Amino acid sequence: MNVEQIRNDFPILKTTMNRRRLVYLDNAATTQKPIQVVNEIKRFYYESNANIRRGVYPLSEEATEQYENTRERVSRFLNASKEEVVFTRNTTESINLVAYCFEKEVKKNDFILLTDMEHHSNIVPWYLIARKKGARLKKIPFDKNGFLDFDYAEKLIEEKPAFFSVTHASNVLGTVNNVEKLSKIARKNGVKILVDAAQSAPHIKINSRRINADFIAFSAHKMLGPLGVGVLYGRKELLNSMPPFMGGGEMIEDVSRNITFAEPPVKFEAGTPNVEGVVAFKKALDYLEKIGFENIEMHERKLLEIAFDGLREVKNIRIHGPADFRKRTGLISFSILGFHPHDLAYELSRKGIAVRAGHHCAQPLLEKLGENASTRASFYVYNTVEEVDFFVKELKAIVN
Repeated sequence: MNVEQIRNDFPILKTTMNRRRLVYLDNAATTQKPIQVVNEIKRFYYESNANIRRGVYPLSEEATEQYENTRERVSRFLNASKEEVVFTRNTTESINLVAYCFEKEVKKNDFILLTDMEHHSNIVPWYLIARKKGARLKKIPFDKNGFLDFDYAEKLIEEKPAFFSVTHASNVLGTVNNVEKLSKIARKNGVKILVDAAQSAPHIKINSRRINADFIAFSAHKMLGPLGVGVLYGRKELLNSMPPFMGGGEMIEDVSRNITFAEPPVKFEAGTPNVEGVVAFKKALDYLEKIGFENIEMHERKLLEIAFDGLREVKNIRIHGPADFRKRTGLISFSILGFHPHDLAYELSRKGIAVRAGHHCAQPLLEKLGENASTRASFYVYNTVEEVDFFVKELKAIVN
C-alpha cells in the first residue's frame, strides 16, 4: 500500500487550513474524495446527464444503465443479489426506512432493542415509533473496556423484542461488535435485526451472507464516495413484504383506479435520485477494493498503534474504548482533565489539524462514559505516520 501514491489522488490534501498544511483526521464524519470519483461526477454531467428509467432515448437509457451498474457493483461488494440493494440518501434514511416499514409490528408494551453505543441515527427513529406505539427502548450495555455484554444481549433477545438494531462499529469507542454472533442469536429467536455499518463498511470487508442480518445500512460518503448516497441491504423476501417508504414517481407500477407498486428495490426509490452520486460511488468501491480491505485494516492499525503510544504519555488523558487497538476501527476518542474538547479541537485546527469534538451524535454513549463530549481523531487510507506523529506532538504542546 503506497500511501504517498494514494495521496496524489486527493487534491484537497495539498491545500492549507489556517495557513498550515491540512492534516485531515475527521474521516469518521466524512472522507475526502479521490479524483477518480470527482472526475466521474464531472463526466456524468458532461456526457450522460438525463433522468433515469423515464426516457426511451439513448441518453436516458445510458444514465439508467450506469445507475444500475453501481447497484450491481454494490451487490458484489456485499455478496448479495442486486434486488436486495436499495439506494437512499444516507445511513440515516436507510434506518428510518426500515423503522417506518416495521412500525405496524410494534405493539403497546413491546420493546425495541438497541445498545448503549448507538449513534442518534439508530436511536431517534426507534424512539419515535416507541413513543407513538406505547412501546419502550431497551439497550444492551457495554463494559469498561468498550465491549458489549453478550450474556445480557442474549437474555434480552430471548425476551423477543419487536425489532433489534445494532451498530457494527462505534463512532466513539471504535469497538467492532460481533454482529455475526448477534444475528445468529436474533434469527434463532425469530427477531429481525438491522446492522448499522456506517462506521464499519469503510474499514472492513462487509459480507451480507456471513453477517446474516436482515438489513445492513451504510453511506457512500464515509468510504471515498459522494455525499447524499446511502445503501440499504435487505433480504429479498422482507423487501417484497414491506410497504413503500415514500410515495411518488418511479416507485409505482400503475396509478389509475388502484395504485400498485413496483418491485423492490425500485419500490423504495421514489422520485429522482442522486444519479451522478450513485454512478460515482462505483469508482469509490473500485478504488477501495483495488487497495484491499486487509491492507486498509493493517494501515489503520499501524496509525492507531502510533497514536496510542503517543497519547498515553499525555497527562490526565482518558482514551475511550478498547485498549487493544487491534479490536477497533481507525479512530481514537479521548478526554483530557481540565481541557474542553472544543478548545483542544480549535487549538489543533490552528496548526492545520482537523479533528472532531463534541458528543459525536452519541449523547447517551458519552453519558455512560461520564463525559459531555470528547475529542476524536479518525484515520483513513491517505493518512500518514508523519501526520499522526504531528498530531500527537501538537496535542502534547497544547496540553503543556
